[in-house]
Amino acid sequence: MKIKAAVLREPKKPYTIEELELAPPKQGEALVRYAYTGYCHSDLHLQLGEIPIALPLVAGHECSGIVEEVGPGVTRVKKGDHVVGTWMVPCGECPACRRGMGNICSGSFKYFLAGMMLDGTSRLKDKNGKEVLHGNFVSGFSDYSVVPEGGLIPLPKDFPLEWACLMGCCVPTGWGTVTNTANVQPGDSVAVYGLGGVGLNVLRACVLRHANPVIAVDLEASKESLAKEFGATHFICNSKEDPVPKIQEITGGGVQYAFEAIGDPGAIIQAWWSTGIGGRVIVPGITPFEQTTNLPLGLLPLHQKAIMGNLYGSISTHIDIPRYADMVTKNDLKLDKLVTKKFKLEEINDVADAMVKRQIRGRWVCAWD
Repeated sequence: MKIKAAVLREPKKPYTIEELELAPPKQGEALVRYAYTGYCHSDLHLQLGEIPIALPLVAGHECSGIVEEVGPGVTRVKKGDHVVGTWMVPCGECPACRRGMGNICSGSFKYFLAGMMLDGTSRLKDKNGKEVLHGNFVSGFSDYSVVPEGGLIPLPKDFPLEWACLMGCCVPTGWGTVTNTANVQPGDSVAVYGLGGVGLNVLRACVLRHANPVIAVDLEASKESLAKEFGATHFICNSKEDPVPKIQEITGGGVQYAFEAIGDPGAIIQAWWSTGIGGRVIVPGITPFEQTTNLPLGLLPLHQKAIMGNLYGSISTHIDIPRYADMVTKNDLKLDKLVTKKFKLEEINDVADAMVKRQIRGRWVCAWD
């Protein structure tokens, strides 16, 4: 079938909007018609060539839609289901999966990097008959896609699809980082660096875990009102002042947890100095692969600090995403405040430019209908 998609052919080049040929789903796969796809900072990293991955591919990983057709052997979803696409599809057999850590599955990761389905092949071709790859298994910036059934999570049909796309990345990454990785407890002091989609969900999770104080840090002063709406007790604009002494003053020595949700080496250093003795720096932000940072290792044992990377909030997709969806129905997650703009696929390069210029507030989502 013919589909429309945003294709990234070269790093540091604009996406091209192309008509592609999509093959039917094979064993264990389903055809999905997308409704919404969020634009994440990871999509920008990909376009800028800061994440090593095979090209050309159809970008996008934060998506929701409706199942149109299922391939042989599919049992987890059926035609008509409303689903969230997930960009990690655990194999269930690798050492990480056997330890209950499917978010860092090594068995399927080679297919993720190669842009292939789990059988090592692609379902996409361009108008010249040349192969195009799948971005993050789900290829969210296309109107239709074939997805492994393990990468689809059914949600109730009355759950808004414009919010459902966020359940594929920023919501579980933010919430899982707080509840699974850090295990923040009532009264713990926290700082959150970067108030994008992930950072705002980190912030909201800390608030609902009754952390105190909850200090939000962002380069853009315009983010203060949104931070306070999500429950921050304090806001610091780190393009105007050094947040470290301010955080030290507020907390009397530093926070117990500093979350860096940007992937910026400078912010990671600030987060490190923001923590007190015995503190933890948790980094769900994706840093460009060539970048490094300089931290004072002599204090690592003396202060008994730790730096922890975190992928996808350490979640189990089929268990945790439905739980977070249930919280959405109670308005605990404030997703009505998180989605701040809808755009058409043809505007995707303008959206990327807006993110480079730090003009995006909340989450912008591509609307297919």
